[in-house]
Amino acid sequence: MTQVNVFVKTASDRWLAWAIAAASVALFLLFGMSAYREIDLSIYTSLPEAFKSLIGISDTIDAGGLAVNVMFSTWGALMLAGVALAMGSSAIAGEERDGTMDILLANPKSRTYVLLSKTGALVLSVAVATVALWIPVHPIAALLGVEIAGLDVEALMLHLFANSLFFGMLALALGAITGNKGTATGATTAILVLSFFGVGFLPLIDGGQTISKVLPWYYFDGSDPVNNGVAWGHLAVLISGSVLLLVAATVGFNRRDLKGQSVGTTILDRVRGNPLLNRMIGQLAGSARVSSIWVKTVYDYQVLLLITAAVMFLVQGVMMGPMYASIPDETLATFDQFPEQLLALFGGGDMSTPEGWYSLETFGLMAPGAVILVTVVMGAGALAGEESRRTMGLLLACPISRSRIVLEKIVPMVLFAFLVGFATFAGVSIGSLVADLGMSVGNIAATATLQSLIGFVFGSLALALSAATGRVSIAIYGSIGAALFFHLFNSLGALNAALADLSWLTPFSYYLGNDPLNNGMDWNGAAVLAALSVILIGLSFVLFEQRDIRQRG
Repeated sequence: MTQVNVFVKTASDRWLAWAIAAASVALFLLFGMSAYREIDLSIYTSLPEAFKSLIGISDTIDAGGLAVNVMFSTWGALMLAGVALAMGSSAIAGEERDGTMDILLANPKSRTYVLLSKTGALVLSVAVATVALWIPVHPIAALLGVEIAGLDVEALMLHLFANSLFFGMLALALGAITGNKGTATGATTAILVLSFFGVGFLPLIDGGQTISKVLPWYYFDGSDPVNNGVAWGHLAVLISGSVLLLVAATVGFNRRDLKGQSVGTTILDRVRGNPLLNRMIGQLAGSARVSSIWVKTVYDYQVLLLITAAVMFLVQGVMMGPMYASIPDETLATFDQFPEQLLALFGGGDMSTPEGWYSLETFGLMAPGAVILVTVVMGAGALAGEESRRTMGLLLACPISRSRIVLEKIVPMVLFAFLVGFATFAGVSIGSLVADLGMSVGNIAATATLQSLIGFVFGSLALALSAATGRVSIAIYGSIGAALFFHLFNSLGALNAALADLSWLTPFSYYLGNDPLNNGMDWNGAAVLAALSVILIGLSFVLFEQRDIRQRG
């Protein structure tokens, strides 16, 4: 395998993730720009300084500036950095985890060549995705009649490229140095989240502006490039940081003993190799071996759970209560000016009430997105992940049936779905209590339960696709694509009578369709979501039983 083949394969393996990310951000830009041009922007400019600082809203911002800032400086930047992070963490550590690094290095190419090929694919992917985001900006603005002539969109895109590349290189370096994909993903994600919120909130306290300069996100958005142009010094910090990370990755990768494919089954191997545990296994007729499957699954995804739950608890839960309470009454009175299409996109609701505020800011988009992320990643990796790492054979060599393996993989997914829902419930309840909003704890619990169920539906879909194809990429992209489609279909159904008649076809209509924050649990909706999950899980058992297992990297 030549260097160019490593480069091409790495880029081609990830193109769909980048395409989905770019298309999603462009679609949200279209929705956002269309909505912002029709409302009184004082709704935003009178928000608390903490909120304005976080998403980059100035007192003189217009519709075009607001759309570009929200969609590119915030959500778009987070999405591209997240995809770059995932690609970087998989570049070296992922190959070792899957047991395919030995295949790459069996060719007459050095470790450095492999690493540089992976890096080149990452740079190219980030660059192409950035260009794909930039291309529709001006046509969308012209189509909607929104003025953006005063904005330096190109400068923002250049900063966006450098920022995404930095986080991708950070994950790649950590993976190359440690050989542990979980460590690379978890540490980089933690730095990304802390950096984003730190740069937003630290300037609000004395001396905070200086402290924020140690955070990478400051060099992306701290100079406000969309209004002030390219900050070459800030750009140099991000690019030079990426180069230094590449050097560290090269040194660490070349000096380290590589992990073989067995690293993915360390717990099973230790259980089987320990004499005391072997005696226990014999006494329990194999139950210890089976237990280790779901325990290991919990361990594999614990970082993803902790980060997701922390964001939902603190940012989307606790913080939203005081933020709402700090909005002036005269501003609350103007919230009814928000156009229906914007409200529908984010879940619908009356923003002048605490329940409507949380429906839109937390439960409309972020809450289902968070739990769907966790369950889809787990569902896709449950079976196809084991096959891609070539560890499914080891599991099936034990006295365990295929159906038992599927069952053991489902248990952690259900557990994590409800833990994310519980974190959201706890955060919103505390936010309501701290801000004295008077929201019903029972209704919050009902909404969080439905949040967990909607996540479990798409996690079960990912599991079914994983069982049917044995390919992680198909399971993830198919499930995420279905979630985006059904969410948009449900949003459009709120605006179009013809589509509204078909709303029963989308799972999202059973999630917030009955406005559970105001009306309590929709038991019929919960039953439908649960039934969909059961059907998809049942299909997973059948598909996995009938398919030949893929045993290649």
